[in-house]
Amino acid sequence: MDRIYLDNNATTIVDPRVREAMDPYFCRQYGNPNSLHGFGTEVHAAMRLAMDRLYAGIHAGDEDDVIITSCACEGNNHVLKGVYFDLLRNGPKSEILTTQVEHPCVRNTCAFLEDLGVKVTYMPVNADGIVDADTLRRHIHPERTALVSVMWANNETGLIFPVQELAEVCRANNVLFHTDAVQAIGKVPVDVARVPVDFLTFSAHKFHGPKGIGGLFIRKGLKLTPLIHGGEQMGGRRAGTVNVPYLVGMGLAMEMAGDSLAFEASVVRRLRDRLEDAILALPDTLVVGRRELRTPNTILASFRGIEGEAMIWDLNAGGVAASTGSACASESLESNPTFVAMGISDELAHTGIRFSLSRFTSAEEIERAAQVIRRSAERLRAISSTYDGAQAGPATTGGN
Repeated sequence: MDRIYLDNNATTIVDPRVREAMDPYFCRQYGNPNSLHGFGTEVHAAMRLAMDRLYAGIHAGDEDDVIITSCACEGNNHVLKGVYFDLLRNGPKSEILTTQVEHPCVRNTCAFLEDLGVKVTYMPVNADGIVDADTLRRHIHPERTALVSVMWANNETGLIFPVQELAEVCRANNVLFHTDAVQAIGKVPVDVARVPVDFLTFSAHKFHGPKGIGGLFIRKGLKLTPLIHGGEQMGGRRAGTVNVPYLVGMGLAMEMAGDSLAFEASVVRRLRDRLEDAILALPDTLVVGRRELRTPNTILASFRGIEGEAMIWDLNAGGVAASTGSACASESLESNPTFVAMGISDELAHTGIRFSLSRFTSAEEIERAAQVIRRSAERLRAISSTYDGAQAGPATTGGN
């Protein structure tokens, strides 16, 4: 049985062309790039090309900084903790604004900073599942707020936040703005020349690059205390020998992600909508967020009367890989925090299943996945002690 992978918001396959580009830098051109001999200097051209691709991919300027990190979790920690040391520990400001639906690496870092005395305000989402500019205006205070951290696109729902408007509100109030763009790169245009973000994070394995490497964009002229101290790599902003083969892979993956945006917006979106229509054709199902407000690859669906974990196991037995939401919270049995923030009932908050496609997903796979999902829902409902038959028609939150 051929397996079908629909968990691309958790991680993606490394594009074979990316893996091929990385290969020479493991065993043939393996020198430390900081060494002055030929083994070190011969890798500089590849590193420079990779960095140029990263800058071009997000439209960063020559005077901006793109720092290579191990992942976006590290980058998000760097921003939040760096701002703590720069602006919050001894003043002059006291507060961070974020949302109720951020990734665990932001939520848990904010909780850590709260233990250190920082006031963190978690802004609520609106009926569409996002934080809009009016909500930010009601919460922001130029004398008190040091940083606003709002994701570009939600990892569970795929809902896209109005980051340009949010960043402009922050700029008008002289407040720093950070966005976790992990789920945006390769799915929607990301342009820091147009969108006035101060800090932006991304992770290669979300756009068909290798795991274990990511990036942090820092707007020109901004100070940010390092998270990792040591040598002078990355201009002293992040110590540690650069992972050359992974950097080469991430650079090429970033370039290819930009080239595939039109494909994502058309082909991947059509496949996503086809699967979503099949899910909503089942009784007592719900999809979170209007599809036109989401990234083109993501569905967060609820199947009334079926525990999410049970359906994941059943789908896996049928050859379909999906998830109950964030991969970083997949072992939690608590109600889905995104569902809770959107005011969805506790009953449905335990039933969310995320299906996420990529440019490698085929139409045939979507047709087979729809059949497996239907059979799984029927089988699990037949043995459910909480499901008593169809009570309502299909629905999508947000008024679709």
